Amino acid sequence: MAHSKQLKHRIPVKLRHNWKLLALCVAFLAACWGVFGSGTIRPYVTTARAAEADTVTTNLTGTKNLFDASVAHEVQLTFTDQAYEDMLTAYFKEGEKKYVEADLTIDGTRIPSVGVRLKGNSTLAGLTWRGQSKQRAMTGGGQRPEGLPEGFRPPGIEQRGNGGPPGGGMMRSALKAEEPENLPWLISFDEFVEGRRYQNHSQVAVRPAATGSTTMLNEALGIALVGASGEPTQRSAYSSFTVNGRSSSPRLVVEYLDEGYAEGLGDGVLYKSLATGSFTYKGEDQTEYTTDFKQINKVGGKDLQPVIELVKWVNEASGTEFAEGLAHRLDVQSFARYLALQHIMANFDDMAGPGKNYYLWYDSGTGKFKVITWDLNLALNGDATSGVNDTITMGGFGRGRPQQDQQQGRPPEGFTPPDGGEQGRPGGGGMMRMGHPLKEKFLQNATFKKLYEEQYRALYTNLLADGTASGLLDDLVAAYKLNERADTAKADAEAKTLRTFLRTRIETLRSDKAITGA
Repeated sequence: MAHSKQLKHRIPVKLRHNWKLLALCVAFLAACWGVFGSGTIRPYVTTARAAEADTVTTNLTGTKNLFDASVAHEVQLTFTDQAYEDMLTAYFKEGEKKYVEADLTIDGTRIPSVGVRLKGNSTLAGLTWRGQSKQRAMTGGGQRPEGLPEGFRPPGIEQRGNGGPPGGGMMRSALKAEEPENLPWLISFDEFVEGRRYQNHSQVAVRPAATGSTTMLNEALGIALVGASGEPTQRSAYSSFTVNGRSSSPRLVVEYLDEGYAEGLGDGVLYKSLATGSFTYKGEDQTEYTTDFKQINKVGGKDLQPVIELVKWVNEASGTEFAEGLAHRLDVQSFARYLALQHIMANFDDMAGPGKNYYLWYDSGTGKFKVITWDLNLALNGDATSGVNDTITMGGFGRGRPQQDQQQGRPPEGFTPPDGGEQGRPGGGGMMRMGHPLKEKFLQNATFKKLYEEQYRALYTNLLADGTASGLLDDLVAAYKLNERADTAKADAEAKTLRTFLRTRIETLRSDKAITGA
């Protein structure tokens, strides 16, 4: 009895007084374990958020419309040497694209404390710094750059591909960290100052100036052609560009698909396809898709569930179910036009390419998706002699098999796997994930393929045959030449090559049976 009293007094007084509450909690936890077992409870957003995370507090107007191509522009970046060295160290050691704080001046408007970081994946693969090459990571010498498909590296070719721009398919990069004025940059206006935008943009991209095309006329023309087709595109303009007092030839400044861009599309959610991911159903756990898609707007108010449902349905639907149900989930006319546009521009790196370059727009009103074009640095660079139903292959290696037969996981014909890997074999060193289930199923269906060919004929007539593309190119060359340090000879030479590409494309497609209707 005395021993029992001693044990009792060792228990804290508050615990002795509240033992009933403790017993109730223990019983509740035991009941939860009995009901849920070892299952994981995952939080999902089901109601609208109370406050927008991307609330705009400052929207700078500037002195000129950033994407007005009829006037010259000037962009100046300034950051400390130490910040730049820290950024490069993080990228070369960890593959991390770290933001650094910088001061920015656009067309005379000074904007302090913006965030800047390196932009791109394969573009940066050949970046060198102090004699060290980042491309070692692509050939087994280190960590692969973030987002780059396993086993992928640009082919070491220099020849032109049937009228394409100089440098072959994957335009060889010659980027040096010692020349920051030539690097690809992403500029964030709200990275260090929350809620700030510039002309409703939270981010803009500055394209590189040391690839196969220093003027990036092919990308600028690709962007313009998408816009002329009536599909959502990005705006772009040329600008003189200076980093820490070092100047380059005019750079192409491109609109980034950010929250402001999504607002312009209407009421819905914008999702970016990531180069690290796939279009594969992985179950209902949304955390399994973090390497596949990134949500751009309404974060906290909406989630990935619409994308997961689309991925599951596309992968599991039978041929009949796909034919009957796709129009309820996707804007099929827009998608047919998207596929035709990529093919007309001989863009190897579209949604089915290694970079998986596309966005998905989910319209809350219709409940349908739309595929949006993204990253056209390889547009107008493939085989200009490809027919309407041929696969566009990398580097202008020639016409491939019918594109509806393109299989996911197989590289294009002519691709040499790195390190002796076997093409298309899972686990092989040359494995490069290609293809897209949505694109393949769409083109395998007779009804949808007919719609694709109808859109192709219309685009051929309205963009190529009537001279629209050629006129857009003339305007872009003139816009480039407005800016300081413009290399007029280079611009004229690259424009001439693009005109040859366009003529070859017109001549090839003119006799294609899908165009003639024969």
